Amino acid sequence: MDNQIVWVDIPVIDLDRAISFYSAVLAAEVKKEVFENFRFGLLPHSHTNVSGCLIESPAEHIAPFGPLLYFNVEGRLDDAVAQAKTFDVDIIEEKFKMGEHGIRAVVRDTEGNRIALHSTVS
Repeated sequence: MDNQIVWVDIPVIDLDRAISFYSAVLAAEVKKEVFENFRFGLLPHSHTNVSGCLIESPAEHIAPFGPLLYFNVEGRLDDAVAQAKTFDVDIIEEKFKMGEHGIRAVVRDTEGNRIALHSTVS
């Protein structure tokens, strides 16, 4: 079976600010790409693995609730949360053990989206 989730567009208000945030939290470069008049931040991924991008959008496109995207920060959850805090964002849920499914923390990104930072180990 193929991956059920193949791509995600994350709406952002300020592309450069969001690229800085996600690059710091994920400890990997989010690459700015431009095609004609279309700009986006390509999230890190390997080969054709599941990924996504940051897309400039009007503020009203960002909802306080809705889908919760999980980002892999394997083995560095505490560091990822610490990096998020340097951007003065809301920590919605501190580190939380989900039994055999790992550990997560839920934060708001710099653009107002909720995201989960996930690891299978502390």
